Amino acid sequence: MPERAALDNLAFAPAEPEIRSSYDTAAPEPAVMADVGRTGPPPSRAGCGVTEQDQAAQLRTPPPLPPPGDDVIGHTYRTDLSKVRALVLQQGRAAGLSESRANDLVLAVSEVAANTLRHTQSSGTLTIWRQPGELVCEIQDEGTIADPLAGQTRPGPDATGGHGLWLVYQVCDAVELRSDESGTTIRMHMGIQPPS
Repeated sequence: MPERAALDNLAFAPAEPEIRSSYDTAAPEPAVMADVGRTGPPPSRAGCGVTEQDQAAQLRTPPPLPPPGDDVIGHTYRTDLSKVRALVLQQGRAAGLSESRANDLVLAVSEVAANTLRHTQSSGTLTIWRQPGELVCEIQDEGTIADPLAGQTRPGPDATGGHGLWLVYQVCDAVELRSDESGTTIRMHMGIQPPS
């Protein structure tokens, strides 16, 4: 996972190791190569050098998220999160998530939605859809998050914030965060495990 390699590079920076992910660069998708660039120097292509400025730009501007899947369900909220929680729980159960994983997804979405109420003056939008093998929940609002790695490291014992987003990364199978001057989008993925 590119984010893991990026975190390892930050953690081991004093020792100056270089940790890279391996990718097939013969026919890479642009989104994959952009994610690779967030972890360190991307694999070189014939005749193409990558500068430190290119790497910094890729870290600041990750690729846009693909559009949601078909049959999306949406809900806009401003004050009451009970409908957000109920909708996620209902869709999680309908998708075949176990009770435990459906509750984990409700917790994650609730944490992100609560940040809309705490940190913005805008409404938030919840969008839910199924993809092969997973359920995806997305929260969008007008707030901004300056740190592209927010939530990916455990907050210190004296930290006054950041615990909710860190929890989201712990309970979801994958989390995608995009934030710029237009607002923030956080996608939470929960894999649907076939019944045993």
